[in-house]
Amino acid sequence: MAGLAPQVDYLAGFCCPLGGLAAGKPRVLCLGAEIFLSTGSELVYVYDQEAGLLTAVYRFPGQVWHLELLALRRALYVLCAHRGIYCLSLDQAIRSVSQDDGDDGDSEDSQDGESPSRVIPVDPDACVLHDATLCTFTVLDNLLITLAQGPARWKVQLFECPCPGEDPRLKGQIGEVELSTPPAGSPREPAAPYFLPVLCCMSPPGSRVAHSHLHGSRGFTLEETLFGLLFGTDASLLESPVILCGLPDGQLCCVVLQTLVTSGLAPGDSKALVKILHHLEEPIVFIGALRTEPLAEDVEDSHSDCLVALGHHGRTLAVKASWDEAGNLVPELREYCLPGPVLCAACGGGGRMYHSTPSDLCVVDLARGGTPWDPMQPDRGPGGLPSLLCPASLSVCSVVTLSVSSRAPEGGTELLALSAKGRLMTCRLDLNSETPSPTRVTAANTGRKIKELLSGIGTVSERVSFLKKAVDQRNKALTCLNEAMNVSCALLSSREGPRPISCTTTTTWSRLQLQDMLTATCLLENSSDFSLDRGWALCIQVLTSSQALELDSASSAVTYTIPVDRLGPGSRREVTLPLGPGEDGMLDLPVTVSCALFYSLREVVGGALTPSDCSKDPSLDMCPLDVLPEQEGICLPLSEHTVDMLQCLRFPSLATPHMQAPSLLSPVSDPVDTFLGACLGPGSKLAGPASLRATYLPPSVAAIKVSAELLRATVGDSYSGVSLCCATLQWLLAENAAVDIVRARALSSVQGVAPDGTDVHLIIREVAVTDLCPAGPLQAVEIQVESSSLANMCQAHHAIIGRMQRMVVEQAARGSSPPDLRMQYLHQIQANHEMLLREVQTLRDRLCTEDEGHSCATAEKLLQLYRQLRSPSLLLL
Repeated sequence: MAGLAPQVDYLAGFCCPLGGLAAGKPRVLCLGAEIFLSTGSELVYVYDQEAGLLTAVYRFPGQVWHLELLALRRALYVLCAHRGIYCLSLDQAIRSVSQDDGDDGDSEDSQDGESPSRVIPVDPDACVLHDATLCTFTVLDNLLITLAQGPARWKVQLFECPCPGEDPRLKGQIGEVELSTPPAGSPREPAAPYFLPVLCCMSPPGSRVAHSHLHGSRGFTLEETLFGLLFGTDASLLESPVILCGLPDGQLCCVVLQTLVTSGLAPGDSKALVKILHHLEEPIVFIGALRTEPLAEDVEDSHSDCLVALGHHGRTLAVKASWDEAGNLVPELREYCLPGPVLCAACGGGGRMYHSTPSDLCVVDLARGGTPWDPMQPDRGPGGLPSLLCPASLSVCSVVTLSVSSRAPEGGTELLALSAKGRLMTCRLDLNSETPSPTRVTAANTGRKIKELLSGIGTVSERVSFLKKAVDQRNKALTCLNEAMNVSCALLSSREGPRPISCTTTTTWSRLQLQDMLTATCLLENSSDFSLDRGWALCIQVLTSSQALELDSASSAVTYTIPVDRLGPGSRREVTLPLGPGEDGMLDLPVTVSCALFYSLREVVGGALTPSDCSKDPSLDMCPLDVLPEQEGICLPLSEHTVDMLQCLRFPSLATPHMQAPSLLSPVSDPVDTFLGACLGPGSKLAGPASLRATYLPPSVAAIKVSAELLRATVGDSYSGVSLCCATLQWLLAENAAVDIVRARALSSVQGVAPDGTDVHLIIREVAVTDLCPAGPLQAVEIQVESSSLANMCQAHHAIIGRMQRMVVEQAARGSSPPDLRMQYLHQIQANHEMLLREVQTLRDRLCTEDEGHSCATAEKLLQLYRQLRSPSLLLL
């Protein structure tokens, strides 16, 4: 076929999006001189080939996915995405257009200057089947076959079409069967498939619908031998058409139409109705049939003897009847690999199949050639399929939909094609003159050929360069994903013991913008053998105690995201964040600082799935970002650190002269208090709330007693050489920046300054607890907290309680047991506390009902009860 030279005529141009038309949705059909065309938008065009005019434009309520023509009924069936199937009577539509020719209205102009045609909105009543899940359909005589994408499976449904002159709505469903699971199958509402499935009808020669004049590429008549081999004896005896379904996952299934009808009357096992013929392992974009054997002289009807199916990437299946070595008829299946990606295809006469790629329109010949085959002579059985298919170029590029015209000249073929740029064209091939006579080579012809060759080389070189870039991007993405998988496995498998990647948090006070600020320093350390490259980020979430009490605490927390760029093995990265106080001068303690590693799949994989130049090559536009998971990344928790009052205390009285600044800073004073103090002169004092509270109210006090034995087991040998009280204070302030000074001076009590400037006094002393153990007094350590601020005292007490809880849990894990106790004494203490709690509840209820005069006394008594509760007689063992 080297001599095939098509005659290309451009008929009209139609509007298309900026990147061109995408394959799969556009359709072009021919009925006599009329051409029905859709570009994948909501418009359907009617073009008169003889007059060269655009005669009508129909606007549907959604994207048009498929068209079918019924010639005998003069009806056009249209599938609108997420809407359903609409039916237009062509005769009524022509009358409507004729009446509206003189009216004003919206018009649709073609690009090549044809006469404008009124845009006719389609009446919603024209919808004969409402179903948002429909993906494709076909019409066979008086039957409508649809394929819908359900939540878990594809579904084939059969409906009865009305007769001419009746109500155009469908009479009802006749049968239904489910196919395999769709590619994006999930319990959620299914999304629109990227590749639409394909339906095709194969009829035996004796079927009454074999000559129903179905226009389009959806109906073929197979030879009786091949039909029986493919679909079985039952389908041959019933002379029933068979529906072929090509699915986006590569499955080629078939359903006998007559069994589908009877299944609606007597439901049974639906799986028995579906037969899987083959699996191409890539989306099927075309199913068809053609005649490869020459006809005998006394045979008039030309039935197809070869079934073909094409995949998106070029994998092609051909099936034909053949004889085996024992002389039995068997189906011969052969797979080929054609250039891809395949945008569209069509079967023509002479055993030729046409298929389009982004760079060319090609034709392959499956015809046997030679003498006709006689089924009565097995020794001269049907010819086998060719071992290799060699596509011949027709020098037409970017054809997105293709159809064989019924107006082809004798001995030739005429193709209707629509390009990605929206150009409608005809390609005429003279199949009888494939080998042209030698022509004289001229200098002009030689120059033109050389120019075409150079242009082709440049195009191929550009495509190779782009494909190499895309492959490199995907290889890099795969490498990054492999590294991310290794890091994830290393972190998840080391939950106990040292972690290969760790993040430690420390706090310190510093001076920022003329204000003392508590800052947290997060140190990310990579001790693994892997690198943290592009896509990794350190996420630090700061959650205060008030935010933790909210219902949606995750949304109220402050999260910092810091990209981690090339953190190799043994490397460190330090991040410093402000914790407070805020604009109101308050620091809401405790504060939880959570660190985690986040790996962004969209950042790493998104560029590989959608290259920047994907519009240049439609073959690479098959992996949308919808395949990414909803969370868009992987989150690996590293650490959680709680910042409490004990870590935030500052001790200006302990600072040495050379350490006064900047490590130990005094709390910032209120500018208004400073101004008023200057106005009053030296020696005068302001009577503010803080000073009044410190002068007239006793400090708030809380205490907790801990067994000396329990504390010795906790502090261990690290505090040897000092008294138990000093060791306990150092243990409580272990995460405070002033712990070294406390250790150097061997202090057992210390006075610190809270973030708001009020004093907090920690006193540690040894006491003896009697009446608790029958063996004698128990040695204990009492930890007392004093502060003029009730809030600061509570925060410090909460921090001490938290450390005690962790201590008790650790000692319980070691199996230590408490001494014998007097249970009656414990019961009495518990009863006293329960009585105090009841009195607290009674006083709180009374506060809600009393007037202002009586409420002061009640509040004072309530504070006394709280002081008793904060200093219990219980001992922590």
